[in-house]
Amino acid sequence: MAEKLKYNKTALKAQRDGLAKYQKFLPILQLKKMQLQIVIRQLEPLIEEKKRLLKEAAESVQPWAKYLTDPAVDIHDFLVIEQIRTQTDNIAGVDVPEFQGVDFREVPYSLFATPPWLDHAISILRRLISLREELRVLLEKEALIQEELRTTTQRCNLFEKKLIPELKENIRKIRIFLGDEETASVGRAKLAKAKIQEAEA
Repeated sequence: MAEKLKYNKTALKAQRDGLAKYQKFLPILQLKKMQLQIVIRQLEPLIEEKKRLLKEAAESVQPWAKYLTDPAVDIHDFLVIEQIRTQTDNIAGVDVPEFQGVDFREVPYSLFATPPWLDHAISILRRLISLREELRVLLEKEALIQEELRTTTQRCNLFEKKLIPELKENIRKIRIFLGDEETASVGRAKLAKAKIQEAEA
């Protein structure tokens, strides 16, 4: 439950201090919101491009996909991921992953004892996996920024639509009350002075 508003100079100062604090932080939040929106707008075409490249790479496998079932060679041996390299970047106060690359386990094989298509298949399939992982990291980054944008937008709305207007209204009410009190006090003082002068006469 909200604390009952007090109508005195101390309460007026507290309301003014609160208003000053929120008015100081609101532009910072609005700037953060703008930065996050810009990053999301930049990410969207990049994600679409990676999806397109991934689709193209997957389609390029189709013509010779039948060779991948060759019992003479297990293609999976050459597609073992050792590490997905990412580094952390900070965007408008949000820690997000940045894709660096995929490291595959290197498996030595004889060029003479394996089918001639193997080199090409390894290269294409590794590229396909790398694209898939890059897209996954990009989508994770987008999700983190979207979540931060949602939180920042909520805070901006809270400041703009609720807290700042409430504080302004409280300040107005206290000022009116204190003004009325002062007027009444002056009126009482005049009345008392008049009675004293009457008594002396």
